[in-house]
Amino acid sequence: MGLFDFLRPAKAAVEIQDHNVVKKRYKYWRLRIFSGMFLGYIFYYFSRKSLTFAMPALMQNLGFDKADLGFLASVFSITYGISKFVSGIFGDRSNPRYFMGVGLILTGLCNIFFGLSSSILFFALFWSLNGWFQGWGWPPCAKLLLHWYSQNERGTWWGVWNTSHSVGGALIPLLAALCATYFGWRYALYVPGGLCILMGIIVINRLRDTPQSLGLPSIEKFRNDGDSSLRKKETELSLKELLFEYVLRNRYIWVLALSYFFIYIIRTAVNDWSVLYLVEQKGYSLLAAGATISWFEVGGIFGSLASGWISDRLFQGRRGPVNLFFTLGVILSLGAFWMVPQGWFLLDSAILFSLGFTVFGPQMLIGMAAAELSHKKAAGTATGFVGWVAYLGAATAGYPLGKITEVWGWWGFFCILGLCGVIAMTLLAPLWRVKTNPKLGFERDEEEEGPLAEAAASG
Repeated sequence: MGLFDFLRPAKAAVEIQDHNVVKKRYKYWRLRIFSGMFLGYIFYYFSRKSLTFAMPALMQNLGFDKADLGFLASVFSITYGISKFVSGIFGDRSNPRYFMGVGLILTGLCNIFFGLSSSILFFALFWSLNGWFQGWGWPPCAKLLLHWYSQNERGTWWGVWNTSHSVGGALIPLLAALCATYFGWRYALYVPGGLCILMGIIVINRLRDTPQSLGLPSIEKFRNDGDSSLRKKETELSLKELLFEYVLRNRYIWVLALSYFFIYIIRTAVNDWSVLYLVEQKGYSLLAAGATISWFEVGGIFGSLASGWISDRLFQGRRGPVNLFFTLGVILSLGAFWMVPQGWFLLDSAILFSLGFTVFGPQMLIGMAAAELSHKKAAGTATGFVGWVAYLGAATAGYPLGKITEVWGWWGFFCILGLCGVIAMTLLAPLWRVKTNPKLGFERDEEEEGPLAEAAASG
């Protein structure tokens, strides 16, 4: 037995034939697994965003400048993006129960070690390791959402799960700001880190692998939903099939990945730099800035729910129209955030709510579309690939954007973000009529036969 054998996918159990027992167990395990990955991902955010609220103290106490802070943000984003892709490949061939839980424990340890450090070298080391283990959080969730929830309900469930980003993002500003204010900036790392270790143990207890590992039929067979080929006995794909056949040769995935790059520049910039912007440019205290930025995440909760529901109900599973409308809202909200003068606390909060509402729509739907437009067994690889490209964008929101802000000020900061929004809309426009579905082919709206759709279908 190898050291990492526990990470291998759980073997399929003998299928239960009693329909009433199957129905009862499906209900129980769906709720248990969903709650486990929802709570687990909230705490992934605790250890991911803890540094944001130590940034003013690092500048004041250790003499760091914006470029130094941007460097740490970029190091994290690069390692996280690479890990998200690599972990997506291995996550498709692993047991999500342990993959997600162990990753959460390790990212908590990285936060604690970061808090114990004082040099830029060790900060970069532990924050890059944190980024690597953060990549263990998303692929298991994508795999579980694809295996436990069917096509005609997935947009809603995925939207609800996606609010975990916002719940974690809304709570960590308050927790970290309180810790930093009353106990020192290091406790903004210690406390979230310790909580993540505890939650990692809980995640291991709550999660399981696929329905088949528990003796249940596939979700398509149970709900009689989806292509009949997906109701057959599932087999593991080879690494070559996962990576090349269903991801790298899929042109839809490339379009989604490139648009994700620019969406994530915006999302990460607002997340990482808004506290400093409010403190430096608008005279907020750290606690007031933390309370204000929390509305960005609260808006994200409603945006995730609304975008999933709208794309399911109003556009019959087409994610493209919702992505375009929401991205336009992002551009308008960015302009408003820049133009509001100092002293308008409620208006700043409302604008950040609007920013969260609109940016979390495409943030959620692009990732879901990548999973749906690939093989079910390649969900982690597909979302990992677009996530890797997205976090190259997030890295751009670190050091490069920090240097731009030093040279051009906050005016340059907002101009770059507005341009990113325009580019993202341009990339997403060809996907307007594309309809996502769990088939291995690529179903489109019958009214349009575009070259992009043809290329994706053949790839």
